[in-house]
Amino acid sequence: MKRRPLPVAAALAATAALLLTACGSGDDKSSGNDKIAGADQGSETPKESASPSGAPAGDKPDGVDVSLPKDMNLVFDWDKPKDKNEAAAMDDAANFLRAIYRGVDKRTTKDAAVTAYATGEGLHYAQVQINEWIKGGWTATGTRRHYDATTRSAPNGKSVEVAFCADTGKFYGKEVKTGKVLKTESSLKDFGYYKIVMVKVPTAESLWQASKVFVETSAEKCR
Repeated sequence: MKRRPLPVAAALAATAALLLTACGSGDDKSSGNDKIAGADQGSETPKESASPSGAPAGDKPDGVDVSLPKDMNLVFDWDKPKDKNEAAAMDDAANFLRAIYRGVDKRTTKDAAVTAYATGEGLHYAQVQINEWIKGGWTATGTRRHYDATTRSAPNGKSVEVAFCADTGKFYGKEVKTGKVLKTESSLKDFGYYKIVMVKVPTAESLWQASKVFVETSAEKCR
């Protein structure tokens, strides 16, 4: 069976439901609200990173290794906004997702990338997602595409909401022990709509962290 964390797959529906209750409802209506959830929330200073493993320079934004295996491809098919802060927040929203799947690959929630690009509820969300993959005995393979992204800033300039669609139709779970790829037929469940609230780290020039994650599953508007 195919596994699609962020949120987790149908076989883990009960866990996913708990996740979405804690981190954002599937029928979230905040897109019509000018106030960004968590906009007034501060950001924690990321813990000191462990020495990153060897990777191309492009895989180490902010000096943190977010490289992934060659068969785990996260595509971000979106245009950067003109606003400097929104562009930086969008970049680090992508790094937040890379950090999660790097944790899946490394089989740990304590990878330096996870603690660098997530804080508060965003960190909890990442840890729960990674743990579901680990408990299931899976890693990931294939291509996960992200597109139709929008950004909006909070009035205080310290928070940016990054919203986007994701298509996991060609992104599969793979059994760690056997290497077997778990596939299913394409369906509406392959499409999700995400809102990630990014907060600026006050002690870093351009580092943003995911503080909240809202997910709409089976998102028809993303198909």
